[in-house]
Amino acid sequence: MVLTYTQEHVYEHPWDRVTSAAWRKFTDPDTPTVLSHILDVHTLSRHLDPVHGVFSSTRSITVRSPSLPFPLCRLSPSPTILCLETSFVDAPCRSMEIVSKNASLKGLIEVEEKSSYRPHHQRPEQWTTFRQETSIRCKPLVSVASALAEHVEHMCAERFRQNSVKGREIIERICKYLESEAANNKLE
Repeated sequence: MVLTYTQEHVYEHPWDRVTSAAWRKFTDPDTPTVLSHILDVHTLSRHLDPVHGVFSSTRSITVRSPSLPFPLCRLSPSPTILCLETSFVDAPCRSMEIVSKNASLKGLIEVEEKSSYRPHHQRPEQWTTFRQETSIRCKPLVSVASALAEHVEHMCAERFRQNSVKGREIIERICKYLESEAANNKLE
């Protein structure tokens, strides 16, 4: 079984500000307090296509493993999970796509999160639409009952929903900071 959920959010900020804030999400000084499950972030590669203006990057993100039900704790020897995030920013088209997948625990669970940032369809110069789709699949194991696998999927989905709200709050806060900084720069 695959559990999939989709969320949309509208930032009342222009696309360039929101995507700048999204890039700063993990480096913001307040982030470790709010997103305490994020332990480490490393950029593995980055590339700018000078002809088309498309920027791509791959980052490794180490997160604290969620608390698993007792029968599954023995299957997960590490308290951390390694994830890979691939991002594509097409500045001329004003789109940003991010795909994150777990690289560890794939024998137990697969999580894929796809996010996009695009100008809002009604107010493209002022607002940005954020769309996030998360798919969670607990691998079928002979030793794991179907009901337990479903419980793990729902538990992970709830954790992702909670962390997604926190991530949006961080981006919103950084957007307000960037807006204030831009206003102050105009006054000088």
